[in-house]
Amino acid sequence: MLIYGKFSIYYPYSMENKPKFRPNPKLKLTDQVRQVLRYHHYAYRTEQTYCDWIIRFVKFHGYQKHPKEMGKSEIEAFLSHLATHRRVSASTQRQALNALVFLYKHVLDKPIGDNIAPVMAKTEVRQVLNQGELLGCKQGKRQLKAESLYGV
Repeated sequence: MLIYGKFSIYYPYSMENKPKFRPNPKLKLTDQVRQVLRYHHYAYRTEQTYCDWIIRFVKFHGYQKHPKEMGKSEIEAFLSHLATHRRVSASTQRQALNALVFLYKHVLDKPIGDNIAPVMAKTEVRQVLNQGELLGCKQGKRQLKAESLYGV
């Protein structure tokens, strides 16, 4: 049941209310992931993205072990690799983490813990110049373009 202001709406299909779905163990891992994602009505693009991250995770570890045999340390190593060597953004690293948490929680039904601590990607700090700063630092053709943008 969902409560919005004065109104309560019975919504039987939230993830918390559904019984635990068990994918077919005879299928490949990515097909099991797709089964669970479709059961929970995830978007098709989310399905593609999560499967891609899971394949990258297994590939990163050289196809040596099944994810059932891996755990927190392997997840941290993969996410740290994304931040340090691949230099992905923080949101991309978070997306990979969400895909792996979904894999372990809903597909493999294996707890990985709440305190995953990889090397975190740095969030980019953007500097925005105001009109005076922009016009003051330009010369030549760039100054002409800047002035035409601001109507000077």
